[in-house]
Amino acid sequence: MDTRFQDLLLEYAQSSTDLLRSQVEATLWQEFGTKAAVFVMDMSGFSRLTQRFGIVSYLSIVRRMQLASQPIIEQYGGSVIKYEADNCYAAFPDSLPAVQAGLALKAAFTSMNVYSPEKTDIHVCIGIDYGNVLMIGGPDYFGDTVNLACKLGEDLARPGEILITRRAFERIPKDAGVTGKPQKFSISGIKLSAYSITSGDKSPC
Repeated sequence: MDTRFQDLLLEYAQSSTDLLRSQVEATLWQEFGTKAAVFVMDMSGFSRLTQRFGIVSYLSIVRRMQLASQPIIEQYGGSVIKYEADNCYAAFPDSLPAVQAGLALKAAFTSMNVYSPEKTDIHVCIGIDYGNVLMIGGPDYFGDTVNLACKLGEDLARPGEILITRRAFERIPKDAGVTGKPQKFSISGIKLSAYSITSGDKSPC
Protein backbone atom coordinates (compact mmCIF):
# COMPACT_ATOMS: atom_id res chain seq x y z
CA MET A 1 0.00 0.00 0.00
CA ASP A 2 1.17 3.55 -0.73
CA THR A 3 3.33 4.79 2.15
CA ARG A 4 1.89 8.30 1.88
CA PHE A 5 -1.59 6.88 2.35
CA GLN A 6 -0.44 4.88 5.39
CA ASP A 7 1.23 7.92 6.90
CA LEU A 8 -1.95 9.98 6.51
CA LEU A 9 -4.02 7.22 8.12
CA LEU A 10 -1.66 7.20 11.10
CA GLU A 11 -1.81 10.98 11.29
CA TYR A 12 -5.60 10.77 11.26
CA ALA A 13 -5.58 8.20 14.08
CA GLN A 14 -3.23 10.32 16.18
CA SER A 15 -5.04 13.64 15.62
CA SER A 16 -6.22 15.14 18.90
CA THR A 17 -9.21 17.10 17.62
CA ASP A 18 -12.08 16.67 15.16
CA LEU A 19 -10.74 19.65 13.19
CA LEU A 20 -7.35 18.01 12.66
CA ARG A 21 -8.99 14.73 11.67
CA SER A 22 -11.23 16.48 9.16
CA GLN A 23 -8.19 18.23 7.67
CA VAL A 24 -6.32 14.95 7.27
CA GLU A 25 -9.40 13.30 5.77
CA ALA A 26 -9.70 16.15 3.27
CA THR A 27 -6.06 15.65 2.31
CA LEU A 28 -6.64 11.93 1.79
CA TRP A 29 -9.53 12.56 -0.58
CA GLN A 30 -7.64 15.34 -2.37
CA GLU A 31 -4.59 13.16 -3.01
CA PHE A 32 -6.20 9.76 -3.54
CA GLY A 33 -9.86 10.40 -4.25
CA THR A 34 -11.50 9.90 -7.63
CA LYS A 35 -14.87 9.01 -9.11
CA ALA A 36 -15.18 5.65 -10.83
CA ALA A 37 -17.45 2.78 -11.64
CA VAL A 38 -16.34 -0.06 -9.38
CA PHE A 39 -16.67 -3.51 -10.92
CA VAL A 40 -16.49 -6.66 -8.76
CA MET A 41 -16.69 -10.09 -10.37
CA ASP A 42 -16.90 -13.28 -8.32
CA MET A 43 -16.72 -16.84 -9.61
CA SER A 44 -19.53 -19.07 -8.36
CA GLY A 45 -19.24 -22.61 -7.06
CA PHE A 46 -15.96 -22.38 -5.13
CA SER A 47 -16.85 -24.74 -2.26
CA ARG A 48 -18.70 -27.25 -4.43
CA LEU A 49 -16.04 -27.47 -7.13
CA THR A 50 -13.15 -27.54 -4.66
CA GLN A 51 -14.67 -30.40 -2.70
CA ARG A 52 -15.48 -32.34 -5.85
CA PHE A 53 -12.32 -31.82 -7.91
CA GLY A 54 -9.72 -30.39 -5.51
CA ILE A 55 -8.16 -26.97 -4.97
CA VAL A 56 -5.59 -27.29 -7.78
CA SER A 57 -8.32 -27.92 -10.32
CA TYR A 58 -10.25 -24.89 -9.11
CA LEU A 59 -7.18 -22.66 -9.07
CA SER A 60 -6.53 -23.59 -12.70
CA ILE A 61 -10.06 -22.36 -13.53
CA VAL A 62 -9.36 -19.13 -11.66
CA ARG A 63 -6.23 -18.62 -13.75
CA ARG A 64 -8.21 -19.09 -16.96
CA MET A 65 -10.69 -16.49 -15.73
CA GLN A 66 -7.88 -14.03 -15.05
CA LEU A 67 -6.27 -14.48 -18.45
CA ALA A 68 -9.60 -14.09 -20.24
CA SER A 69 -10.95 -11.16 -18.22
CA GLN A 70 -8.10 -8.65 -18.22
CA PRO A 71 -8.02 -7.94 -21.99
CA ILE A 72 -11.80 -7.60 -22.12
CA ILE A 73 -11.83 -5.19 -19.18
CA GLU A 74 -9.10 -3.12 -20.83
CA GLN A 75 -10.92 -3.22 -24.18
CA TYR A 76 -13.79 -1.34 -22.55
CA GLY A 77 -11.54 1.26 -20.96
CA GLY A 78 -11.30 -0.36 -17.54
CA SER A 79 -8.35 -1.25 -15.35
CA VAL A 80 -7.92 -4.37 -13.25
CA ILE A 81 -7.18 -3.18 -9.72
CA LYS A 82 -6.42 -6.64 -8.37
CA TYR A 83 -7.27 -10.32 -8.50
CA GLU A 84 -7.96 -11.81 -5.08
CA ALA A 85 -8.84 -15.50 -4.71
CA ASP A 86 -11.54 -16.06 -7.35
CA ASN A 87 -12.56 -12.39 -7.49
CA CYS A 88 -11.70 -9.68 -9.99
CA TYR A 89 -11.75 -6.04 -8.86
CA ALA A 90 -11.72 -3.43 -11.61
CA ALA A 91 -12.52 0.24 -12.19
CA PHE A 92 -14.07 2.01 -15.17
CA PRO A 93 -14.51 5.69 -15.97
CA ASP A 94 -18.31 5.33 -15.97
CA SER A 95 -21.19 2.90 -15.61
CA LEU A 96 -21.84 2.13 -19.28
CA PRO A 97 -18.42 0.66 -20.13
CA ALA A 98 -18.52 -1.33 -16.88
CA VAL A 99 -21.84 -2.91 -17.90
CA GLN A 100 -20.63 -3.47 -21.47
CA ALA A 101 -17.53 -5.23 -20.15
CA GLY A 102 -19.70 -7.39 -17.89
CA LEU A 103 -21.89 -8.43 -20.81
CA ALA A 104 -18.85 -9.16 -22.95
CA LEU A 105 -17.28 -11.25 -20.18
CA LYS A 106 -20.47 -13.27 -19.75
CA ALA A 107 -20.54 -13.93 -23.50
CA ALA A 108 -16.86 -14.89 -23.55
CA PHE A 109 -17.21 -17.34 -20.67
CA THR A 110 -20.33 -18.87 -22.24
CA SER A 111 -18.35 -19.50 -25.42
CA MET A 112 -15.41 -20.93 -23.48
CA ASN A 113 -17.71 -23.26 -21.57
CA VAL A 114 -19.02 -24.79 -24.81
CA TYR A 115 -15.54 -26.10 -25.60
CA SER A 116 -14.48 -27.21 -22.12
CA PRO A 117 -15.54 -29.99 -19.74
CA GLU A 118 -18.34 -29.06 -17.37
CA LYS A 119 -16.02 -29.27 -14.38
CA THR A 120 -13.93 -26.40 -15.78
CA ASP A 121 -16.85 -24.13 -16.70
CA ILE A 122 -16.59 -20.52 -15.58
CA HIS A 123 -19.70 -18.88 -14.13
CA VAL A 124 -19.50 -15.36 -12.69
CA CYS A 125 -21.54 -12.93 -10.61
CA ILE A 126 -20.94 -9.20 -11.16
CA GLY A 127 -21.64 -6.13 -9.04
CA ILE A 128 -21.23 -2.50 -10.15
CA ASP A 129 -21.51 0.85 -8.36
CA TYR A 130 -20.40 4.38 -9.19
CA GLY A 131 -19.13 7.02 -6.82
CA ASN A 132 -16.22 8.32 -4.78
CA VAL A 133 -13.27 5.97 -4.37
CA LEU A 134 -9.92 6.17 -2.63
CA MET A 135 -7.57 4.72 -5.25
CA ILE A 136 -4.42 3.44 -3.56
CA GLY A 137 -1.15 2.31 -5.08
CA GLY A 138 -0.40 -1.30 -4.22
CA PRO A 139 -2.88 -1.67 -5.91
CA ASP A 140 -6.18 -1.39 -4.03
CA TYR A 141 -9.20 0.85 -3.62
CA PHE A 142 -11.55 1.72 -0.78
CA GLY A 143 -14.87 3.41 -0.15
CA ASP A 144 -18.59 2.90 0.15
CA THR A 145 -18.71 2.44 -3.62
CA VAL A 146 -16.35 -0.53 -3.36
CA ASN A 147 -18.32 -1.99 -0.46
CA LEU A 148 -21.63 -1.84 -2.32
CA ALA A 149 -20.19 -3.33 -5.51
CA CYS A 150 -18.76 -6.17 -3.39
CA LYS A 151 -22.13 -6.79 -1.73
CA LEU A 152 -23.79 -7.04 -5.13
CA GLY A 153 -21.14 -9.11 -6.87
CA GLU A 154 -20.09 -11.43 -4.06
CA ASP A 155 -23.24 -11.85 -1.96
CA LEU A 156 -26.34 -11.01 -3.97
CA ALA A 157 -25.86 -11.64 -7.69
CA ARG A 158 -26.75 -15.08 -9.00
CA PRO A 159 -24.49 -16.96 -11.43
CA GLY A 160 -24.55 -15.11 -14.73
CA GLU A 161 -26.17 -12.01 -13.24
CA ILE A 162 -24.99 -8.40 -13.36
CA LEU A 163 -26.33 -6.25 -10.52
CA ILE A 164 -25.80 -2.50 -10.59
CA THR A 165 -26.81 0.10 -8.01
CA ARG A 166 -29.58 2.50 -8.87
CA ARG A 167 -27.24 5.51 -8.84
CA ALA A 168 -24.85 3.79 -11.24
CA PHE A 169 -27.65 2.57 -13.53
CA GLU A 170 -29.12 6.07 -13.80
CA ARG A 171 -25.82 7.29 -15.30
CA ILE A 172 -26.28 5.06 -18.36
CA PRO A 173 -27.61 7.00 -21.36
CA LYS A 174 -31.17 6.09 -22.30
CA ASP A 175 -30.12 5.38 -25.89
CA ALA A 176 -27.37 2.93 -24.90
CA GLY A 177 -29.69 -0.06 -25.23
CA VAL A 178 -29.13 -1.21 -21.64
CA THR A 179 -32.17 -2.41 -19.72
CA GLY A 180 -32.52 -3.68 -16.19
CA LYS A 181 -35.06 -5.06 -13.77
CA PRO A 182 -35.42 -3.10 -10.49
CA GLN A 183 -34.40 -5.01 -7.37
CA LYS A 184 -34.54 -4.29 -3.64
CA PHE A 185 -32.11 -5.88 -1.19
CA SER A 186 -31.40 -5.75 2.51
CA ILE A 187 -28.03 -7.12 3.64
CA SER A 188 -25.80 -6.46 6.67
CA GLY A 189 -28.16 -3.71 7.78
CA ILE A 190 -27.91 -1.97 4.39
CA LYS A 191 -30.87 -1.39 2.10
CA LEU A 192 -29.92 -1.45 -1.58
CA SER A 193 -31.81 -0.32 -4.66
CA ALA A 194 -30.33 -2.00 -7.70
CA TYR A 195 -31.03 -3.25 -11.20
CA SER A 196 -30.45 -6.68 -12.69
CA ILE A 197 -29.16 -6.10 -16.21
CA THR A 198 -31.42 -7.83 -18.72
CA SER A 199 -29.96 -6.64 -22.04
CA GLY A 200 -27.39 -4.30 -23.48
CA ASP A 201 -25.10 -3.37 -26.33
CA LYS A 202 -21.96 -5.55 -26.29
CA SER A 203 -20.01 -3.40 -28.74
CA PRO A 204 -16.71 -1.85 -27.52
CA CYS A 205 -16.64 1.72 -26.30
